[in-house]
Amino acid sequence: MINRKAIEIIHLMKRFDNITAVNDLNLEIYSGEVFGLLGPNGAGKTTIIKILSGLEKPTEGYAQIDGFDVNRQINRIHELIGVCPQQPAYYKYMTGRENIKMYGELHCLNSNLIENRTRTLIENIGLTEAADRKTDGYSGGMVRRLNLAMALIHDPKFIFLDEPTVAMDPQSRRATWGFIRDFKKQDKTVILTTHYIEEAEELADRVGIIDHGKLIELGVPKALIEKYRVKNLEEVFIELTGRKIREEI
Repeated sequence: MINRKAIEIIHLMKRFDNITAVNDLNLEIYSGEVFGLLGPNGAGKTTIIKILSGLEKPTEGYAQIDGFDVNRQINRIHELIGVCPQQPAYYKYMTGRENIKMYGELHCLNSNLIENRTRTLIENIGLTEAADRKTDGYSGGMVRRLNLAMALIHDPKFIFLDEPTVAMDPQSRRATWGFIRDFKKQDKTVILTTHYIEEAEELADRVGIIDHGKLIELGVPKALIEKYRVKNLEEVFIELTGRKIREEI
């Protein structure tokens, strides 16, 4: 049963000049949960991921991951998390295999473990034929899969997936869904941001809908659909946000 607090966010605020990207956010995410973080572009989703992973400092408030404070113990948190960012981060002059192995080395894994995990990840994400090619020739979907493997090389307990299936073909997207389902079986805690609302409806135990940096709804997808008397989670999203996609902060 999912009930142990894994991530706790308390009165979190983030301002950029005159823009409030995250506005007094309070949220608990449970161990072993796939949590869908939904909102229009510019709602603050990526900013939240950046704060939790130590790339941004909150203006006010705090967050804890597995009991560690993001402001004071981020080095401990980095040992626990794997981040697949919205903007892919990799070296184009290196092969896919070299990129994955480099991340293993950055996490101070031993060479045998790096070799074994790299080989397994390459097979599982479907990059076997392209693994030893320079990544500057990879398609958008291949780059997303590569970034996922890089985020997983150290077998993290917490996984942050920021728009992980953007630019993927339908087959790769479904394979990634399989990865996320496997994370649950391994009792990993996942935060998933996505604009494919059906993706969140399919995968998430709970979703939080945010707009203008504020949490405006929280719950189990099926329960939210019933609450708003609509056909699917996308209709819940549109009813609550009331507008189309905007540019991300």
